[in-house]
Amino acid sequence: MKKIIEKYIYVFVAMAMITSCYDGIDSITEVDPGADTGYPGVEIIYPTEGTEVTGLELVVPINIKFKVEDDIEVSSIIVTMDGVQIASYDTFLDYRIVNEELTYDNLTSGEHVVTVTATDIVGNSTVSSVNFSKAPPYEALFSGEVFYMPFDGTYTELLSITDAEQVGTPAFAGEAFAGSNAFKATTDSYLTFPLDDLTFGSNMSGAFWYKVNASPDRAGILVVGDDADDRFQGFRLFREGNATEQRIKLNIGTGTSDSWNDGGVIDVTANEWVHVAFTIAPTETVIYLNGMPVNTGLPSAAIDWTGCTDITIGSGGETFSYWDHLSDDSSMDELRLFNTTLSQEEVQNMINVTNPYEPIYDGETFYMPFDNSNTELISLAMPIEVGSPTYAGESYVGSDAYMGAEDSYLTFPIEGLFGADAFSATFWYKVNATPDRAGILVVGDDVDDRFQGFRLFREGSDTEQRIKANVGIGGGESWNDGGVIDVTAGQWVHIALTVSATESKIYFNGIEQLSSTLSTSVDWTGCSEITIGAGGPTFSYWDHLSDLSIIDELRLYNEALTQAQIQSML
Repeated sequence: MKKIIEKYIYVFVAMAMITSCYDGIDSITEVDPGADTGYPGVEIIYPTEGTEVTGLELVVPINIKFKVEDDIEVSSIIVTMDGVQIASYDTFLDYRIVNEELTYDNLTSGEHVVTVTATDIVGNSTVSSVNFSKAPPYEALFSGEVFYMPFDGTYTELLSITDAEQVGTPAFAGEAFAGSNAFKATTDSYLTFPLDDLTFGSNMSGAFWYKVNASPDRAGILVVGDDADDRFQGFRLFREGNATEQRIKLNIGTGTSDSWNDGGVIDVTANEWVHVAFTIAPTETVIYLNGMPVNTGLPSAAIDWTGCTDITIGSGGETFSYWDHLSDDSSMDELRLFNTTLSQEEVQNMINVTNPYEPIYDGETFYMPFDNSNTELISLAMPIEVGSPTYAGESYVGSDAYMGAEDSYLTFPIEGLFGADAFSATFWYKVNATPDRAGILVVGDDVDDRFQGFRLFREGSDTEQRIKANVGIGGGESWNDGGVIDVTAGQWVHIALTVSATESKIYFNGIEQLSSTLSTSVDWTGCSEITIGAGGPTFSYWDHLSDLSIIDELRLYNEALTQAQIQSML
């Protein structure tokens, strides 16, 4: 009996404890959620509006992430890609908040729209879409470009996304001109690639960066042939020489014969990257080294592609391994092929684009080296040619220089070139005293006065030419009578003009010739372009017409250079 009483006491105490735990807490009461009147909220987390998906493949996967919320209950979700359903959902762990992620495996290059449509239990629907794109693996940079292989750890041709076939054990160089790596054929090894889609006709070109290895002393570089019995089809770019010099040569087949181009020599000991380009037309072949034509061949007919199916990269291969033109142990990078005959200007533009110039001096905003091209290398923009300016056939630096002609000059927009109240210009100059006066560099707004911009010009005789400057300061002008060049010396002279807020200076070969004060700083009002090699439209009076002198290495700056900075350029 005692045990029974104790048992009841225990139960009573336990119930009392439970009751005390719930003191002050309301009991659970079912609440009617009410009518589902709200629309679902839809957020596409990825991709976002304007996303650009990248990748080397033509088709890539994409992970689509989204979130749907409803005040009562989500009934269904449909996901479409470009209007085609790719997923649907009607069962959820949480019917009010849905977070989902799905992978779409077939995203191709181009513009796309992903759409998520959410519907709740009473039929309210919300549609949300984002626009995004898949970038092509590579878009041709140059006209006529049909093949690009950068060799950055793969042998993939990026326009077709096709891998070259490996013969033997070709390797990577462990160095590169651009990117992360370059190609190196190694002994008995090379690459082959089908010609099917390259659409070569009577005109084609090839270009690449090359660091030659003179061992072995000869090798094939790029070869297209039909068999080893003759050289009457396709072409053969190869090298021959010794430990100090290697000559790049080209042979093309014209159907019943072949044509030779003995090319030019690379200095092996320099151990430098050299840009090699070759062009083929029905009547001419040209080999370029670093943008300069080194030799021209004159075929009797157009190139013949009969029976040619592949290009061999890095060796003479199956059709040109005789004469020991075997595998090339040199480094090759950035190989491009074209179905057009490139001009010299196009070859040089390719070099400028793929090997962009970086300013080397403080404040440098403009650099025009005039190496058979008038390209400004910082912007890669071309000036407007007025008349028929030409090249000198000589230079202080590089391969050529600018030489004016009668009624001829260049113009270039000045936006971003000069500082608000300071600037400089430097160049190498070989004066021609005929005519006895000329404009050299001119920036002006009109011919009514000289109150804006500046004018650097020369005046003198057959034996002496004085370099002068005039600077417009808004309500007036400032003159600097500079210094005299001895015409009879026939020498290159480095000329610098510097203008600060308070003075202008002219230097010859780093030595100050004259300083002139400015009451106020230069005024650029209404000025839009610089004239190079003439007085041009705003300073042709007083017979400051076109300059027949030679200009090389023209640079402009947005600050007034110091004498020490100028002397460091010499």
